[in-house]
Amino acid sequence: MTKIVDQRPGTNGLRRKTSVFEGRKNYLQNYIQSLLSSMDLRDRQGCTMVVGSDGRYFSRTAIEVIVQMAAANGIGRLVIGHNGLLSTPGVSCIIRKIKAIGGIILTASHSPGGPGGDFGIKFNVSNGGPSPDTVMERIHQVSRTLEEYAICPDLRIDLSRLGRQEFDLENKFKPFRVEIIDSVEVYLQLLRNIFDFTSIKNLLAGSEQLKIHVDAMSGVMGPYVRRILCDELGAPANSAVNCVPLEDFGGRPPEPNLIYAASLVDAMKGGDFGFGAALDADGDRYMILGQNGFFVNPADSVAIMAANLSSIPYFRQHGVKGFARSMATSTALDRVAKAMKLALYETPTGWRYFGNLMDSGRCSLCGEESFGTGSDHIREKDGLWAVLMWLSIMASRKQGVEQIVREHWAKFGRNYYCRFDYEGLDPRAAFYLMRDLEAVISDKAFTSQKFAVGDHTYGVERADNFEYVDPVDGTVARNQGLRIVFTDSSRLVFRMSGCGGGNGATIRIYAESFERDPERHSRETQVVLGPLIAIALKISNIHERTGRRGPNVIT
Repeated sequence: MTKIVDQRPGTNGLRRKTSVFEGRKNYLQNYIQSLLSSMDLRDRQGCTMVVGSDGRYFSRTAIEVIVQMAAANGIGRLVIGHNGLLSTPGVSCIIRKIKAIGGIILTASHSPGGPGGDFGIKFNVSNGGPSPDTVMERIHQVSRTLEEYAICPDLRIDLSRLGRQEFDLENKFKPFRVEIIDSVEVYLQLLRNIFDFTSIKNLLAGSEQLKIHVDAMSGVMGPYVRRILCDELGAPANSAVNCVPLEDFGGRPPEPNLIYAASLVDAMKGGDFGFGAALDADGDRYMILGQNGFFVNPADSVAIMAANLSSIPYFRQHGVKGFARSMATSTALDRVAKAMKLALYETPTGWRYFGNLMDSGRCSLCGEESFGTGSDHIREKDGLWAVLMWLSIMASRKQGVEQIVREHWAKFGRNYYCRFDYEGLDPRAAFYLMRDLEAVISDKAFTSQKFAVGDHTYGVERADNFEYVDPVDGTVARNQGLRIVFTDSSRLVFRMSGCGGGNGATIRIYAESFERDPERHSRETQVVLGPLIAIALKISNIHERTGRRGPNVIT
């Protein structure tokens, strides 16, 4: 077998163009064998694993190969979602429920699907969360030297038939078992134990019915949205759109933001709906909109949830231990943590860092600026859980989305915040840009520098390359993003994204400015942050060095 040396996983597993998996001989098999071989043989023999996908093109083919290879590698039992479909939060939930050794999720998250799109393989470990760096490095090392893989090529399963299928294999004492399960049921039971379903049902189907509009973006969440929001919680069937999972997600990137969920934004601007949400392909990211298209920034969203946890039965029962956010996420959550006298952990980007905090009892709620929020009910970010959090808070406070947000700002202040994405950059150009920028901000003279833009003057308080020491196990994550903090608490962050899709490099620039005065809480975000963005462009020279005239996406 020809050696394959380009399978280093990114932040969320291995992600490549679908054509790479489909067209390069043994590319899929090499990575699956590496993943299985990275487990201790004694742990692997007879163990249970979960398998699911977001329904994108090539998933069914890949699941068939995974089943055949799992059987040949001594796995005892596979639990697979009906028709191969399981959301990422659903996989995390099932791993924890049945105490599986781990799970394989076939997803490239919010990236496009179809033959010309992206495909990904993610491995979640026994706590239900993404693989830690040590596991991903082990998989990568095996993948570079693999010479053969084990497979039972004649083994066939029917993904459409619910129930147990057993196979007697040569040299195996016990039959190999595959269980095709209802994709939604286990996850639904978990949500029932977290939220007051009666209260949400009264909101959605009572006399003062809140009209909602939820876009599943033709990803895996369609069946979940229909079953949970419509069948269980009483929202009318037409409240949910794009609920049939499609292999190409209907031809648009399944990314819940103001650009790709434009049809939701337009529907909300009409004023007929009081609550809107979009969910990404695998169900871990979300976007919330209020009446007339009022946009809730994800960093505000997690802060508002934190301030209202007392309205959720799960948190009343289990208590609140602490909060966490990725470094690039706005500091809105920090202000809530301070008011509640709770610990706040600032981590690198990547959900796996939150898992350690949760497993050790340090963290109850966490979030990332990239439309991801979650709690210790599972070890993944969870889009539909976030939707139910918002509906629960609205039911409890008897207020609309915009009123809740504005009252939160009035109490805690507003963190104006935005992100500029420069995608598809030449990797060498991006690397040298970040290297040179680090040299600029690391210079001792930089910390005494002042930047005048218009009538604003920003003095640098500190600047560094973010480094995280895990408070649980002491492991150190270096080079996690360049940050500049100004004397007025404004921040600039520069980060190279690590999704590893093989589509060039992405540099993200984040700008944040805090405003206490409620009279100044209704200004345009881009106007408020304009001076900071000007500083970011000046010190990075990103346009000159990349040949770009502006970012691909602003959120």
